[in-house]
Amino acid sequence: MKRTPLQRKTPLKSGEPRRKRCPECRVMFTKTRESQAVCGEIECAIAHGKSERGRAIAGKALAEVGRREIKVRKEALKSRADHLKDAEKAVRDYRRTYELSIGSGCISCGESQELILAAQGWKTGGAFDAGHFLGKGARPELRLVPANIWLQCKACNSGSYMHARKGYTVSQGFRAGLIARIGLEAVEALEADHEPRKYTVEELKAITAEYRAKTRELKRAAA
Repeated sequence: MKRTPLQRKTPLKSGEPRRKRCPECRVMFTKTRESQAVCGEIECAIAHGKSERGRAIAGKALAEVGRREIKVRKEALKSRADHLKDAEKAVRDYRRTYELSIGSGCISCGESQELILAAQGWKTGGAFDAGHFLGKGARPELRLVPANIWLQCKACNSGSYMHARKGYTVSQGFRAGLIARIGLEAVEALEADHEPRKYTVEELKAITAEYRAKTRELKRAAA
């Protein structure tokens, strides 16, 4: 059976712009510009603008809810070790931010912030780290103790001798710099501190929240 070809009731003329239906009033119109979405009525333009904004706002709200749900699920799956890492990062971020804010240089090599930035500013993550005086592997009880965490340049924190104090290893330079900052008695007290610190998950969460808040406050003050 031969099909009859479909024909338009009002065929398009060659070169004539295509008409479209206004999404608000449903009247057919011809666009006067490429980006035109509705007919020329002001009421339709206002209504369409509101509906577009509404859809955008609703989409943002749904995306935000989705992100929050993912965050909650991830938080629920964290182990104690994960919370310990979060707490350590929060304390280290705070100590690095604080030391930078008061103009400290590297505790190990003694170089100023300006010289360190000039020599190591190109490094991924910046030129500065927050390093432990007594390493967390040998002295895990001091892992979250702020007095054990100080500003170091990237080279010293990685163990490189490139910027080490003359006649000192990196660790010896760290101790010498710390004595200059807080005194021999305080350094020896830190070295003698073997008090066990067994944090619960809730305590680790509290430490993380506390030091993140302190870091935010420092950054706000510096802005």
